[in-house]
Amino acid sequence: MASRKSLQANGDKYSVLLPTYNERENLPLIVWLLVKYFGESGYNYEIIVIDDGSPDGTLEVAEQLQKIYGDDKILLRPRAKKLGLGTAYIHGMKHATGNFIIIMDADLSHHPKFIPQFIKKQKEGDYDLVSGTRYLGSGGVYGWDLRRKLISRGANFLTQVLLRPGASDLTGSFRLYKKKVLESLVERCVSKGYVFQMEMIVRARQLNYTVGEVNQP
Repeated sequence: MASRKSLQANGDKYSVLLPTYNERENLPLIVWLLVKYFGESGYNYEIIVIDDGSPDGTLEVAEQLQKIYGDDKILLRPRAKKLGLGTAYIHGMKHATGNFIIIMDADLSHHPKFIPQFIKKQKEGDYDLVSGTRYLGSGGVYGWDLRRKLISRGANFLTQVLLRPGASDLTGSFRLYKKKVLESLVERCVSKGYVFQMEMIVRARQLNYTVGEVNQP
C-alpha cells in the first residue's frame, strides 16, 4: 500500500456520515473501529455523527468520544428529533469537508474493515459510487433475523425484475459516494425510510453514474 504521506498528499478526504438513534452502546465500538482502520490505511477522514434526539443518551456518549479522538475527527451535528434518513444525509453533507462521503449504519451491521476495499474499488474504476453487496459470493449480514433477510431479498428481487438497475444489492446502506454525486442524488430522491436506498441506486443508473460493488461477507 502507498505510504501515509502519499495518501494524505493526494488530497482525498473521506467523510463518514453516521446517523444515530438510540446507539449509546454501539457508537463507541463503531467509532473505535473507524479510527482503527482509517488510521492503519492512512486515508484522511472525519466522522460526522448525526443524532436525532436519542433518549438513551447517545449524544452524550458522542461528546465523550469527541473529547477522546478530537473535534477534527469527530464532528457532532445533532438534530432535535427523528427527521428521516435522507434529511440526515443532507444535514451531514452540509458539514462534510471531504470530497468523498461514506454512509453506513451505526448498529455494527457494517464493518469498517471493508472501507479500504471500497476506496480501492472506487479508484480502480473512478466509480461515482461503490456499494457493499450481500448477494455476491459469500456476502451476508450479521444480526439480521429471518424476516428482515426475506424482506431485503424480496425487495431486491422485485426491483431487479422491474427496474433493472445494474446493481445486485439495492437495499444496502453501506456505500461510498463522490460527494457531488451524493448531493445530486439526494436532491432528486423522494422516498423515505427503507425504500430510500433503493431509489438512490435506481436514480444513479438513470443519471448514468457508474456503480462499483464490494462483497460484504
